[in-house]
Amino acid sequence: MKFTAYERTLQGTGASRRLRNASKVPGIVYGAGTPQMIELDHNALFFALKKEAFHSSILEMDLAGQTQKVLLRDFQMHAFKPIVMHVDFQRVDETTRLRKKVPLHFEGEENSPAVKTDKCLVGHVMTELEIECLASQLPEFVTIDLSGLVKGQSLHASDLKLPPGIKAVKHGTLNPVIVSVTVPKAEEEVVAAPVVAKPEKGKAAKPKKDEKQNKK
Repeated sequence: MKFTAYERTLQGTGASRRLRNASKVPGIVYGAGTPQMIELDHNALFFALKKEAFHSSILEMDLAGQTQKVLLRDFQMHAFKPIVMHVDFQRVDETTRLRKKVPLHFEGEENSPAVKTDKCLVGHVMTELEIECLASQLPEFVTIDLSGLVKGQSLHASDLKLPPGIKAVKHGTLNPVIVSVTVPKAEEEVVAAPVVAKPEKGKAAKPKKDEKQNKK
């Protein structure tokens, strides 16, 4: 994905406020050299942030007539308004090794024995995964094939088959669950019919107190 940035010379709270009032977003590009202050068009950046690829792929930034490869590292939003307050990018090249969270795309679960035969429920416990790889190998997303799921199975991070050169980042001995398969519980609602007492033969039902009072 490509986007355009502009050089920014002024900094500080006042300068950033003036930029935002002019529908601009202050930002910075760091890594592989001197940090560069930039500004971006707010609306263009706001809609770019809605795209999955903008968060998890190498971007081409046009700055002062030159194209740089960068990676979105962070951005801040207004506490309650749909306004981007600040954005950070990192310069990368072919040899940059990085860690990045990428989205998980699931496919094939409707054809798995767990769903097709046993009518189980498949829960996507995690929707993104932190991976480590070269910048040139960074995928926009990772596809997980669930066509082999069976009843009662749980898919852990260590079970994933990732593309060559890409590995899941392990935090200690943790091996988080990515997908879980559960058997749905049938809920039976028993509706009890109200019991009405029948009077014995030869005996009339006793009138209620309210009925006696009405006769009086």
